Amino acid sequence: MDLLKIKDPAFLKKMTIPEMEELSAEIRKFLIESTSVTGGHIGPNLGVVELTIALHHSFSSPRDKFIFDVGHQSYVHKILTGRADRFDTLRQHGGLDGFPKRKESEHDVFETGHSSTSLSAAAGMAIARDIKHEDYHVLPIIGDGALTGGMALEALNHIGDMGKEVIVILNDNNMSIAPNVGAMHNMLGKLRTSGKFKRAKKDVERAMKRIPQAGDRIANAAERIKDSIKYLLVQGTFFEEMGFTYLGPVNGHDYQDLITNFEFSKKVKGPTLIHVVTKKGKGYAPAETDKSGAWHGTGPYKIETGDFIKPVLAAAPWSEVISDTILELAKEDERIVAITPAMPVGSKLEKFAETFPDRFFDVGIAEQHAVTLAAGIAADGLKPFLAIYSTFLQRGYDQVVHDVARQNLSVLIGIDRAGLVGGDGETHQGVFDIAFLRSIPNMVIAMPKDENEAYHLIQTAHAFSGPFALRYPRGSGAGVVIEKDKATLPIGSWETLIEPVNAVILTFGTTIDMALSAAETLNKRGLGVGVVNARFIKPLDEKLLQTFLERKLAILTVEEAVLAGGFGSSVLEFAEEQGALDALIHRIGLPDEFISHGSVDLLLKENGISREAIERKLEEMLGYFGKLEAN
Repeated sequence: MDLLKIKDPAFLKKMTIPEMEELSAEIRKFLIESTSVTGGHIGPNLGVVELTIALHHSFSSPRDKFIFDVGHQSYVHKILTGRADRFDTLRQHGGLDGFPKRKESEHDVFETGHSSTSLSAAAGMAIARDIKHEDYHVLPIIGDGALTGGMALEALNHIGDMGKEVIVILNDNNMSIAPNVGAMHNMLGKLRTSGKFKRAKKDVERAMKRIPQAGDRIANAAERIKDSIKYLLVQGTFFEEMGFTYLGPVNGHDYQDLITNFEFSKKVKGPTLIHVVTKKGKGYAPAETDKSGAWHGTGPYKIETGDFIKPVLAAAPWSEVISDTILELAKEDERIVAITPAMPVGSKLEKFAETFPDRFFDVGIAEQHAVTLAAGIAADGLKPFLAIYSTFLQRGYDQVVHDVARQNLSVLIGIDRAGLVGGDGETHQGVFDIAFLRSIPNMVIAMPKDENEAYHLIQTAHAFSGPFALRYPRGSGAGVVIEKDKATLPIGSWETLIEPVNAVILTFGTTIDMALSAAETLNKRGLGVGVVNARFIKPLDEKLLQTFLERKLAILTVEEAVLAGGFGSSVLEFAEEQGALDALIHRIGLPDEFISHGSVDLLLKENGISREAIERKLEEMLGYFGKLEAN
C-alpha cells in the first residue's frame, strides 16, 4: 500500500487480519526510515502499530474520540489519518507536529504533550456527549508510565464514580522514558501474568453450568466464589474496584485478540479498561532491546547500525554539568538527596543513583509529589536537589508556592531545559518559569552563563537557607574550565562584562554571547554599549541597577523567555518604584503566544532575539536619546 496516498482511516474496516499485518510491516518500515532523518519518538510508535490500526478498524475516528497520552505515540495515527506525505517535515519548523495537534487534523481531538491528562479530557468529552444526547465512543490511550501521574488516578476515580461509558486503553509496554517505578507499575506486572486467572475463571463457569437443572442458578450465585479466586490468583482488582470492567491482559500485537476485546468493549455498560501489553520499539532491534530510554525519542540515526548521528559537542551537556556538581557535593555532604519525576536519564542523574541509591528518588510522572516530597525532606534538615524540566515544573506550581516557598525551605530546584527546546514544540518550551516563579516570596532565581558560574551558583545555593531555582538550558555548556574553589556568590549580585557609557544590555544565560557580540559591533562605532551578566534574575542587583538609572543610561533587557512578567518586567517595576519615570528601558524576549517547533536558532531569530535585533534596538534607543539631548 502507498502510505502517502492514505487520506482517511475508513479503509481499515474492510481489511482482513493478514492485510493488516502486511500494513503493520509497511508502517514500521516507513517510521524507521522517516525518523532516521528527522528524529522523533520512534520507540513508542513502533510499539503501538497494531494497537492503532486495530483501534481504527473497530472504531470510527473522528466521530469516536481518540486521545493519545502523552501524545508522542500518535505517529501511526497521523499516518492513518492522511499525514504520511508530510513526515519529512516532522518536528521541523512549519512542519508536522510531534504530538497531536487540533489544527492539523479533525482526527486530533485533544492536544497532549504532558502526560496523564487523557483520562480527565476523556471524562469531559463523555460528559459533553451525554449532555448533548450524542452517541460515540471516547477512547483515551494511556501508557503505563503516564498512569503513575496523580491526575490520571484522580480521573480514574471520577470516571468510575460517574459510571460514564469511557473505554480506557492502557498501553502497557513496561517501559516509559525511564524504567517505571511504583506500586502501580508492580500491579500491572502482576496483571500481565494473570492468564492463570482467566483460565481458572472459565473452568469454574464450565463446572457450574454442568450441574443438572440448577447449573445456571448456581453459576449466577457463584460470583463471590469467582471473586475469591480472582483475589487469590490476581492481585490486580484495582480497576474493577474503581468501577471499571477490566479486560485483559490483551496481546497488543495480535489483531484477533485486540479486535475481539475492542468489539466486546462496545457492548459493555459503564467504563471499561482494556489492558493491552505491547513491546516498545517492536520491529527494530536497537529500539526493541533498549533499556536505557535512549530510543524513546532520538535525533537522526543510521538505520543499519542504530548509531545516533549526534552533533559534535564542544562541551558536556548542561544537565551533566549540573548533576556532576551535585554528585561532587553529595560525596562531601550526606544531607544532599536527588529527586526526579521520571527523568533520571534526561537530567543525567544515573551516576548519582548508582553512587547513592538510598539518597536518590525517582517518583515517576508525579511532579506535584516530587516538589512536596522535596519540601518534606528539607523540613527535616536535609538538602534536596529536585531536577525537573521547566515545562514540567508548571505542573507543580502550587506545591512550589504552598509547600516550598511559603515555608522558606532549602530546596534547590534544578530547572532543566530552561528556554526554547526546539523540536518538541509548544508543550515543551521552557519559557514560562521566570514569570511564574518571580512573583513568589522567598524565591531566588539564577541562571549561569557558563559551567564555572554554574558550579559557583550551586555552591551558593547549597550554602543558602531557602528555596533556590537554578535555570539551565538544553544542549551543551560553553566548555570553560571550572575553578573548584568552593567560592559562593553574593545573592543578587550581577557581573559587569563590558562597562557601559551610554547604554547597557542586561541579560543572562544563553543570550550573553549575542549581547557581547552586538555590543562589540556597536562599540566599534563609538556607541558605548555595556553588557551586564544579570545572573540573579531574582533578586535584582538593585545597587548596580540604581546607578544605571542615576546615570540615565539606555537600558535594554534580553531574555530567552516570555516578556510578560519576566526579567525585563522586573527591571521596569524597579524603575517605577525608584521614581525613574523618564528612564529609557526596552525589552527583548518572547511574545505573548505559544512558540511552535523548530530549531532553537531559527525560533530565536523569528521572534526577534538575535544579535541583529539587539543592535537595531540599541541604535533606535540611542538615536532617541540623541534627539532628547539636541532638544
